[in-house]
Amino acid sequence: EPVVHPLVLVTGYLTTWLGASAAFAALTLAVYAFAGSDRMLDPAVGIAGAAALLVAGFYQFSGLKQACLEKCRNPFSILFANWSAKPGRIFQLGVEQGVWCLGCCWALMLVMFAVGAMNIFWMALIGLFTLIEKQTTGRVASRVAGTILLVWAAALLLVSA
Repeated sequence: EPVVHPLVLVTGYLTTWLGASAAFAALTLAVYAFAGSDRMLDPAVGIAGAAALLVAGFYQFSGLKQACLEKCRNPFSILFANWSAKPGRIFQLGVEQGVWCLGCCWALMLVMFAVGAMNIFWMALIGLFTLIEKQTTGRVASRVAGTILLVWAAALLLVSA
């Protein structure tokens, strides 16, 4: 039987993330160009930082977040149920799995605007949280993160006013 190399799947997955990376980079450039800041790696302050935290916080409670998280927690059932001998279909399957995982994580990536685009500590903390969120069942981790982000956004708005 013909077999498709698993790298075709990986290529589709990475294509999704490459596109997302380009979009986040463009958003970063646009935000800092609009703000007139030449210090791109610094945290967004005031309303911009609070807005990023609010969006991320509310998304943690959404049904879309939970749907994406479920697909990301159980990728093999989707992959095995849809596997094909056609390379184009496997590439598409990789893209689809990448979209599910991106849907799970994009809002937490948005938090990087509020803490600094290249802050290694926050990158590691968000990465660790994402791992915990994907490895646990239920909604507790997402709701705890959403609550923390919303409280943080409110505090940032209060000190910015």
